[in-house]
Amino acid sequence: MNSTLAKQCAAEFIGTFTLIFIGIGAIANNSSPAAGVGLLGVALAHGLAIAVMVSATGAISGGQLNPAVTFGLFVGGQMDIKKTLAYWIAQLAGATAAALLCGSLLGMAKVAGGTPDVGTGVSTGQAIIIEAVLTFFLVFVVYGSAVDARAPKIGGLAIGLTVALDILFGGPLTGAAMNPARTFGPALASSHWNNHMVYWVGPLIGGAMAGLIYGRFLIKQSKTA
Repeated sequence: MNSTLAKQCAAEFIGTFTLIFIGIGAIANNSSPAAGVGLLGVALAHGLAIAVMVSATGAISGGQLNPAVTFGLFVGGQMDIKKTLAYWIAQLAGATAAALLCGSLLGMAKVAGGTPDVGTGVSTGQAIIIEAVLTFFLVFVVYGSAVDARAPKIGGLAIGLTVALDILFGGPLTGAAMNPARTFGPALASSHWNNHMVYWVGPLIGGAMAGLIYGRFLIKQSKTA
């Protein structure tokens, strides 16, 4: 691995670590009505974590922080296979490290409770579609606010707001992960593997569709990284 890619992977590790660490803690802190502001608090915590870390890491790695975003950029011609796999490893490692640290601080029961899962009455098929649609929105906004040469320079804010609005809709249904790392790290740390494939299949489909539509059709120009 060359030094540039190593620095990019370090940024992806740190940014993804932040999202999972804050996400687990926010769910733990807002799990009862007396403790916080419920779904809104969880949505804002995730959205703010993404907004600040995408802004902080954008100049280094592009601030992807999500295997589905990376896959969507790969499908859209913005990433090569070597860099895609390296980013995936860094993102999953960051998520796992964050979950393990949360487990040591809060207890593994909190980590398990902070692992996205399918809500009561939601089928596996419905959950996959929900995750795919929400992730499509997210990756579409990544393209439109950060990747496209015509994009306004508000990528971190727009992406963070998309995460928050997705959670406000999908949180009670699927946890609105939109991110395989958001589920993988906590699941590995706490052995909470319920419905795990939903959080790979749905987000990767949604990311790929956004990559095809924006990356291959709507974007002004594509530059392979």
